[in-house]
Amino acid sequence: MAKRTLSEKLAILSDAAKYDASCASSGGERRDSRDGKGLGSSGGSGICHAYAPDGRCISLLKILMTNFCIYDCAYCINRASSRVERARFSVEEVVHLTVEFYRRNYIEGLFLSSGIIRSPDDTMADMVRIARKLRQEEGFRGYIHLKTIPDASQELIDEAGKYADRLSINIEMPTETSLKELAPEKNVVGIRKSMADVRLRREESRTGKSWRGKRPARFAPAGQSTQVIVGADTANDRTILTQSSDLYASYGLSRVYYSAFSPIPDPARALPLKPAPLKREHRLYQADWLLRFYDFGVEEIGGTSGMLDLDVDPKTAWALEHREFFPVDVNRAPREALLRVPGFGTKTVGRLIAARRRGLVRYEHLKAMGAVMKNAQPFIVAGGWSPRGMLETEHLRARFAPPPEQMALF
Repeated sequence: MAKRTLSEKLAILSDAAKYDASCASSGGERRDSRDGKGLGSSGGSGICHAYAPDGRCISLLKILMTNFCIYDCAYCINRASSRVERARFSVEEVVHLTVEFYRRNYIEGLFLSSGIIRSPDDTMADMVRIARKLRQEEGFRGYIHLKTIPDASQELIDEAGKYADRLSINIEMPTETSLKELAPEKNVVGIRKSMADVRLRREESRTGKSWRGKRPARFAPAGQSTQVIVGADTANDRTILTQSSDLYASYGLSRVYYSAFSPIPDPARALPLKPAPLKREHRLYQADWLLRFYDFGVEEIGGTSGMLDLDVDPKTAWALEHREFFPVDVNRAPREALLRVPGFGTKTVGRLIAARRRGLVRYEHLKAMGAVMKNAQPFIVAGGWSPRGMLETEHLRARFAPPPEQMALF
């Protein structure tokens, strides 16, 4: 086979990286080169074509070091038995690309993952060398996210955390049974041990106190994340969210990412033929937000079927099933009750509670606080507003569900 050019490798390995959703820079250590030393800036906010709080779109170089892999995970396009084009970057090539892309203002960071070559330690060692060369030799101060390799040595993970803003290891499947069936070389125990080790190192790196409590971790300051593939097995949404809730509680994860399964070229026979609906992935992200910031429990989400409603967002679906909880008086209700109101976000609730100290909150005030009044109207009482009989109408769900569509004829 002819030797590939750098641009050919980039085309193959950037395309192969698109299946990994777990990249974001929220919580990263703020670094820049305004002092004239070093290169780049971490930006301190989103990455992976996410939007920063000031509206900027932040991008990064998202690549695999190689798509060669000794593992044969059924859901992975780069599995050993897949007949895809293969390529591999050297350590120097990844460093060169990252620096040159930054200098051209294409990126502000690097997301680096890899197939497993030779062994987990060999692969992880090369990824650590890339991060070390960027930080120490190139003075790169941008964002770095490294995908840690299951079963890599603790020494390598420790070194990775010194140079990377975020570490992640994909748990992949919602259940241990599914992982054994679809990724026989991987095991839940090893993955969770790696997550626990990262959490322990992060906690150990927090020394002393600051006025805000604990100092930011110096080891992987943006924390760790993971990815779950949705729809490659038969697990329902409640099972997926139960696992996510456990991961947040046990390992202090910054994020769990959900990736809707899509049939890949040269698919394994064990996989379904149809893709999971992208709306299902979206609903899982919404439900995940309710678990983390709105005090919902897993048992409250998913209804009797264990599946999220694809037509109505999870918070509205809960409100429709628990109409006895409403209407909520915005001038009297506690924060916990206000967070249950469709159309009220955490910032809106904070502003509302602050405004109550100054006087009566009226209906017209709520929109200025950021409330989505179309969603909130049936569920609240405010100065100058009462929902009257809106909660009792049998057509209330139709207010939130999309209108029926005419089926196309072929």
